[in-house]
Amino acid sequence: MEGQEQEKEMGIQSSPQPHISNDDTRSLSSKSSDLVPSSITEQHKSRKWQGWIWSFLKLVASQWFLISLGLVILLASQVQVPEKHQQLKATLVSYLCISIIFFLTGCTLNTQILLENYSRWKLHLWVQILCYLGFSSVVFAVVSLCAMNRNFMDPGLLLGFILTGCTPTTISSNVVMTGNAHGNKALTVVQSTLGNFLGPFLTPVIFTMYTSSGAWYTTALPTEHGGYGEIYRRVFKQLGLSLFVPMFVGQLVQNFFPKLNQRYIVGYKISKISTFCLLVVVWQVYDQAFASHAFDTVKPSNMIFVVFFSVALYFIVNAISFFGSRLWLSKEDVISVCYCVPAKSPAMGVPLAMTMFVGLTPELQAKLQIPMVIYQGLQIVGGTIFVVPFKRWVDGPPGLDRHDEEVANTA
Repeated sequence: MEGQEQEKEMGIQSSPQPHISNDDTRSLSSKSSDLVPSSITEQHKSRKWQGWIWSFLKLVASQWFLISLGLVILLASQVQVPEKHQQLKATLVSYLCISIIFFLTGCTLNTQILLENYSRWKLHLWVQILCYLGFSSVVFAVVSLCAMNRNFMDPGLLLGFILTGCTPTTISSNVVMTGNAHGNKALTVVQSTLGNFLGPFLTPVIFTMYTSSGAWYTTALPTEHGGYGEIYRRVFKQLGLSLFVPMFVGQLVQNFFPKLNQRYIVGYKISKISTFCLLVVVWQVYDQAFASHAFDTVKPSNMIFVVFFSVALYFIVNAISFFGSRLWLSKEDVISVCYCVPAKSPAMGVPLAMTMFVGLTPELQAKLQIPMVIYQGLQIVGGTIFVVPFKRWVDGPPGLDRHDEEVANTA
């Protein structure tokens, strides 16, 4: 009461609050938005576009190898080296690029660790059994199912799949991928060289074992067998000149010139050149396949099946290798096994096929190499995809030290 009397004395009257409707609120908000300068809106849109561009560039940078692999295959499909230079190209790439890969590998691999991995005979036996017998048995089971319908698949492709399962592991891509995934690179070098050393002896025996079953598709093969002396000479010459000699030189550089090696090879990351050499090796294989018109001899439906079966085969064999090895091997060793077992080498398979049988027609030669060539491209894609999860699996969560991780695993 006293307050009201004071207000009246001072001449102050309380006025009622005005009622604002929803329509008035909308009009006010629209007017306020109109007051925002158009330059601010344009800046917001510009920043949004810049964010999208940076995200795209990061994606390209993280997957540059897969993109480069696709471009290399596309280039091989459009332009091929002339037929008269194919042999020279294959020789240069096989010796030069693989020599660079193994020279850099020798510069970065610890000699003691390399020697220790050569003495692990139980692990060698496990990997080679999986690579030769485990892989080929899975392939032969699927081929036998496909052969139940004679109109389903071309016999040359079925034989090509069996040959793919019997060939040794590849060398260059195994070493590069294992190193990128932080696996046991020394073990991969040992397993790859051992597998390719055994290839000329084991591949003909295993392939003959599967093709002597009398199945209808085996009649496409010539009955006359060739000699193996030339293939032995070729394989061991290539292993010596492109693998053992460059790696030995790399080991000499690492042990006798450690400062130069640490500064240039390790410090400047020159070892990354191995990845570019691997792309050249892949280009060489596909260039040869397209130059021989191998893909022109196969029906599109058969080609689609080859692609899907190759993808499924890679993941099945990889899963067998992973879970079987995880029971008794370290993470780094498991990664090495997962790159060695599912991988196959057309560089060994195609010459072996041409040597094992005399009188192979050009069409049958082309069909024998199609599964190997397609599988090699897909196995490199799969191996590249597995690099990041394998690396995270080995290194542990961000911020966790490797020693802390080992203590946690043993606790």
